[in-house]
Amino acid sequence: MGSSARRKREKKQDFQKAKLKVGKTKAKADNFTDTSFKAKSIVLNQQSLSTAAPTAVAQFSHQLSLVSSKTDSQRQDALAALTNTISNLAPGQPLPLPVATILPKIQPLVLDASKKAREQFLKLLRVLPVLQVRSHVDHMLLYVRAGMTHLASEIRMTALDALDWLLQIGPEEVVSCSGGWLKTLNSFMSLLGWQTAEKSGKWSSTKAPAKPGADSKLLVKQLAVLARFLSAGFKDAQDTTSASLEAARLFPLCGCDASVLYARSTPFRNLNLFGAARDAESSMYDDAEARKRAFDEAALKAVARGISNAKKEGGEVGRAASGLEKVLVDGMGDYEREE
Repeated sequence: MGSSARRKREKKQDFQKAKLKVGKTKAKADNFTDTSFKAKSIVLNQQSLSTAAPTAVAQFSHQLSLVSSKTDSQRQDALAALTNTISNLAPGQPLPLPVATILPKIQPLVLDASKKAREQFLKLLRVLPVLQVRSHVDHMLLYVRAGMTHLASEIRMTALDALDWLLQIGPEEVVSCSGGWLKTLNSFMSLLGWQTAEKSGKWSSTKAPAKPGADSKLLVKQLAVLARFLSAGFKDAQDTTSASLEAARLFPLCGCDASVLYARSTPFRNLNLFGAARDAESSMYDDAEARKRAFDEAALKAVARGISNAKKEGGEVGRAASGLEKVLVDGMGDYEREE
């Protein structure tokens, strides 16, 4: 009897709601840590406080170091800060850092995977002093040619924009530097698929023609930049009329320019006195006649055949091909091939 009553009380307790006492705190956990203490002071090791702000050169150097960051947004912001700093300089005011220090840092960005970073790179490139950039064209062409043959079409377009800008500010430097003529020309041939040299076996390096539509914008850009490149290579830095006027102005000292050094840096670099032996592709072609001869031997037939095929597409591609054909006829029309 007693055990039966006890079981009934225990069963009844299971369904009874526990009465909570007002004001009683909840029990603390076993891993509870008391943080109610107050400290009078906090001491940091190697703490440095200064009221002087960093100099403009230090800020510019810091932003320049961030262009190689792994974060896309950080690279873009760093390029934007550099562009704003240079744009806000007064006329005649020197740059915080020389162009010879800036260009090696930003040149690889022509191959950047971020579209916004590449666009900001082009903006920074256009605000740099033109006269100082001309002496570094040969180094910039290394990255431009790598971008021209990149697998991504957007990167190829950025490389073409950079080459177009270089042809605007220093066409003579682009086509006359080491590798600037034939190497860049071969990059265009690879880009357009106009190679015709047959390799051993059944394979050829000729690429199928580009499909109209999706790639038409890129193809028009390629043909336009190639036309500007060939136009710069087919003419000397100073035409005959300008040379005659200059000689009349300097008379009787009109022949002194043949004995003076170049105004550019390393005036004897075309002799390659201390460098490795160069092949025809890496050689320098200082005059238009030498460039025409090299073009005639390396790419004239391929370019003529490619222009003929591009004109058949019509539209913007056909017009761009017609413009390229005009440059080719005007430049090579008076060329006499050596027998």
